[in-house]
Amino acid sequence: MNYLSKSLILLIITLFFSIRLFAGQAVIENVKAECSQKRICKFDVTVRHADEGWSHFANGYQIFSPSGELLGHRILAHPHVNEQPFTRSIRNIKIPASVDTVELRANDSVHGKSKRKYVIKLKFAEY
Repeated sequence: MNYLSKSLILLIITLFFSIRLFAGQAVIENVKAECSQKRICKFDVTVRHADEGWSHFANGYQIFSPSGELLGHRILAHPHVNEQPFTRSIRNIKIPASVDTVELRANDSVHGKSKRKYVIKLKFAEY
């Protein structure tokens, strides 16, 4: 193999892994929250990510107070290649008395926690 062929192969391999690395972070598109007057909430969270299979997929999301306290997290145990976006719920999240707004962030198996956050103001009611 000549120098040009080796260089071309190396370039292709580098581009392949670069594209995979920067394929994009998981994003939370929508959140529906149902909260009781006892400040216990259920969250229905819609996530979008270009899942590629086990090597790169949306693998969870977290719920934080505005001050950064982790209030809850949901692990997503498998890829959702053919189901985008997808919605998964988490229940029994206790919200402190001083908190009425929460921030959610999605994770993926390559990039970790997304830089993009979803903010929602909570309403506490009987249901």
